[in-house]
Amino acid sequence: MAKKVIIIGAAGRDFHDFNVLFREDPEYEVVAFTASQIPGIAGRIYPKELSGKRYPKGIKIFNESELPNLIKRFKADLCVQAYSDLSYNTVMEKSSVVNASGADFLLIAPERTMIKSKKPVIAICAVRTGAGKSQTTRYISNILRESGLRVAVIRHPMPYGLLKDQIVQRFATMQDLAKNKCTIEEREEYEPHIKNGFTVFAGVDYEKILRAAEKEADVVLWDGGNNDTPFIKPDMLITIADPLRVGDELTYYPGETAARIADVIVVNKSNTATKEQLAQLNHNLKEINKKAEIIMADSVVIPDNKRIISGKRVLVIEDGPTITHGGMKFGAGTVVAKEFGAKQIVDAKPKALGTIRDMYDKYPNLGAELPAVGYSPKQINDLQNTVNNVDCDLVISATPIDIRKLIVVDKPIVQVGYELKPRNSRFDSIVKAFASKASKRRTR
Repeated sequence: MAKKVIIIGAAGRDFHDFNVLFREDPEYEVVAFTASQIPGIAGRIYPKELSGKRYPKGIKIFNESELPNLIKRFKADLCVQAYSDLSYNTVMEKSSVVNASGADFLLIAPERTMIKSKKPVIAICAVRTGAGKSQTTRYISNILRESGLRVAVIRHPMPYGLLKDQIVQRFATMQDLAKNKCTIEEREEYEPHIKNGFTVFAGVDYEKILRAAEKEADVVLWDGGNNDTPFIKPDMLITIADPLRVGDELTYYPGETAARIADVIVVNKSNTATKEQLAQLNHNLKEINKKAEIIMADSVVIPDNKRIISGKRVLVIEDGPTITHGGMKFGAGTVVAKEFGAKQIVDAKPKALGTIRDMYDKYPNLGAELPAVGYSPKQINDLQNTVNNVDCDLVISATPIDIRKLIVVDKPIVQVGYELKPRNSRFDSIVKAFASKASKRRTR
C-alpha cells in the first residue's frame, strides 16, 4: 500500500514538493497539508486543477495545530517538513511532535526538488528572511540587461488567493498587481522588479511557470523567499548573509544549507554592522563553505524626502516578514530615522488595532516598528487604522512598495528605498562573466 503523507508548510514549498515529488508517485498518498504563519491559509483545498488525476477531490489544508490528531486520523506514515526560515529548535520540536504521534519526519534534499531549465539560471537565496535577496536580484538583473540579455525573474511562491487561478502568474505592469488582487506581501516582492522594467513570474506550479518564463528570457533569475533553497536548478547560486543576525547562518533551516551550497556569498548590510559582527560572520561562512567567494556589500537606504525627518517624532513601518518571522530587531526605516535626525521613534504597539494587534501578540520579538502586513483587505484596513491611531509627526515607510498607494493616513509619509552596493568591482565581474557565457549560449 502507498505510504500516507502529510506535508507541513505555509503555502509555498509544501505545494512545490507535492508537485514535483508526490503528485505522480504511486508509492505515496498525500492525505493532507498543514499550514500556519499565513492568516487564512488553513481551511482551503489544494484544488483538483493542481493535485492531478490521483486526487480528483483535491487535498484539504488543515491548521498545523491539528497535526497530532491528523496523523492518527489518517494513519499517516510520514510527515514532510516544507517550511523555510525556522530555527533548528523549532524544526526539531516539529520532528518530536511528529515522531511522538507515530510518524516519520522527513527533510528533503534541495537537489531533489530543483527543476532543470533550458536557459542559464542564477538563483539568489539567503540565510534569513530580510537579508537582501530582492535588492541583489535587482542589481544582477540590471547588469544582465546591460549585457544585452533578456531577463525573467521567477519569484518564490506566495499563493494567498484562489489557488486554481494562480497556477501560473505573470506580472509585467502595475495593473497586473491589481488584476491579481495582490497582497502587500506580494506587492513588496513584485513591484520593485516591475518598476525596474522586468517581468516577474510566480504562482503554484513551477514546472509550468519556468516553461512560460523561458519563452521570454535568455537568462532566468530565481528570487528566493525567506531562506529557502531554489526550486529551479541554478548554474550559479548566490546566497545573502546578514551580519546583523550573525550566528543565524548556523542555526536556521534551510538557510545554512543555502550557505553551504552557494557559489558566491554576499555579506550585505556591511555598512550597518560592527567589525566584530563582520569578522565572526566571515569566519562562520568560511567554516561551512570553503569554495564560495565572499563579497562584501552595503545596503544603501534612500529616503524620498530626507529633509523633513529631522526633529520629528516618527512611526516606522517595516517590511512585514523581515521583522516578524525574520526576527530582525530593526530595519531600514529605523536606520533612516536615526541617520537623518528623528527626535523619537514612536512605539506602534500600544496603538495597534485588530489583526495588527494580533500580529504583535504572535511575534513578541517585535519592537517599536510596525510590520506592513496585509494578507487581506481587513488586514490592510487595520494597518491603515493603526497608523492613524498613532500619535506622531511623520511616518517612515521602509516596505519595498509605495505604501501611500494602499492606505490613506493623516500624516506625511517618507518612503524609503534600499539598494545593494558592492564594496568593489569583483561582484560585477562575476555576473558579467556569467552574462558573457549566457550570450554565447544564446547565439549557438
